[in-house]
Amino acid sequence: MGAIEGAAISVQGPMSVDSTNGQIKTILRSGSEVRVKSGQAHIDLVEGGNITICGPAHFSVLKSGAALTIALDSGTIHARIEGQLALNVYTAQILAHTVAIGGGPEEVLIGLDGSGTMCIRPSKGAVRIEQQLTGQSLLIPQNSEVSIANGQLETLHTSTAQCDCELQLSDKDSGISTQVSALGSGEDSKPKVPPTNNAVPTPPKEEPVYQVFMPPLKYDVNAKVQQDYDPNLIVLVRRARVRPTLIFQGKVEGDPVVQASPPILATVLPHANAAKKAQDDTTWNRVRTFFHKLWSPSS
Repeated sequence: MGAIEGAAISVQGPMSVDSTNGQIKTILRSGSEVRVKSGQAHIDLVEGGNITICGPAHFSVLKSGAALTIALDSGTIHARIEGQLALNVYTAQILAHTVAIGGGPEEVLIGLDGSGTMCIRPSKGAVRIEQQLTGQSLLIPQNSEVSIANGQLETLHTSTAQCDCELQLSDKDSGISTQVSALGSGEDSKPKVPPTNNAVPTPPKEEPVYQVFMPPLKYDVNAKVQQDYDPNLIVLVRRARVRPTLIFQGKVEGDPVVQASPPILATVLPHANAAKKAQDDTTWNRVRTFFHKLWSPSS
């Protein structure tokens, strides 16, 4: 059928996942059941055209040859059909079938609220509606809007601005800008002098990196309902740099070298020699005096 995109959607039944240019898309297949919990969803049809769904909505899609059938349970769809694709919209009591005018494109808006009131507004082409229980049918012309209460064609009446489901463009900036280049001047060719301030640049803040590892997806062509993978096999890895709570900044030096003290003998020895010399002089004087007295004439 085509790829579906939306912020809050869930798909059950036959489906596949396609990865193109790093983008993962969900591909609807015949028998898929879609729930749009809030906001909008968008389907790009393979045959050409697209379908916008305004939530909350619940519907199923069936594809048979060149016929696309949408079983609408609640919500509003805005379909733009190109080529030979025929669109049928089923509700509990009403069948709506788009009719091209002169082989041109088809555009129709069909909504069903919780009270059972259905609104139909064909912008390009016409829409034929049929009551499934009684077989009554009516043709709603182009550029007209009608509402039906409880699926009864007797309650059909014209309405204004009850059907509304336009594609809402994102307000996010695409990041694409147009710049016109020009020839550089003489000032531009001069080398740039770095600033002289001593400001230390602030290092970029490191954020943790998260990685999700999922089991491989499998698709069986012969299976009516694809087997879902086990959520317990999904692994979430968080990568971060662990820093210590205490960070020391400074300069670490070794132990200082202790200067050896001078030997004691170097300072004591001169005093000891002087004392010994003085003692020797005293003894020699005594001996000399003794002999002098011994050999003197008076003795």
